[in-house]
Amino acid sequence: MKCINPRSISIISYKDMQPKINRSVFIADGVRIIGDVEHGEGVTVWFNSVIRGDVNSIKIGPNCNIQDNSCLHVEHQKYSLVLEEGITVGHSVTLHGCYLEHHCLIGMGATILNGARIGAESIVGAGALVPEGMVIPARSVVIGCPAKIRRNLSEEQVLLLYESAERYRQYGLNYYDSTLLDLGN
Repeated sequence: MKCINPRSISIISYKDMQPKINRSVFIADGVRIIGDVEHGEGVTVWFNSVIRGDVNSIKIGPNCNIQDNSCLHVEHQKYSLVLEEGITVGHSVTLHGCYLEHHCLIGMGATILNGARIGAESIVGAGALVPEGMVIPARSVVIGCPAKIRRNLSEEQVLLLYESAERYRQYGLNYYDSTLLDLGN
């Protein structure tokens, strides 16, 4: 794992649960990662995000990006948090005890609550509130507060989701220069 300044991040064990962070993960300044959290290859976690797996598990699949000021949490003994491969989590998103299937884009400031499931290759619009237990079919566009399914994505729009995940993986690699410190994980 590489980061800009290891003194400005916190990787914290909780009740004998230690975060498992793949060596290829990029972590920016101000990030806090706590407890039962597992990161896949190529994940990027951006400035001041909090990933708190203290009362249940958080699994972040390969090539996901968690953008600045996002908060990921879970519910005790009831709802874990799973992000499959290639998820783009926009700035200031809250994900709480939900499941995101591969290559979704979660817009800035969106909130997804316990037990919700977002189908593969979907977009949750900026500022949307996905209520507890809502199930979104694959390739949907969801907007509003509370969230409503508005339409399906076109093939061209689905390709943009894959490009977004790859672009953020590349941004993380751009930070992997001689100024970064290797934490040896």
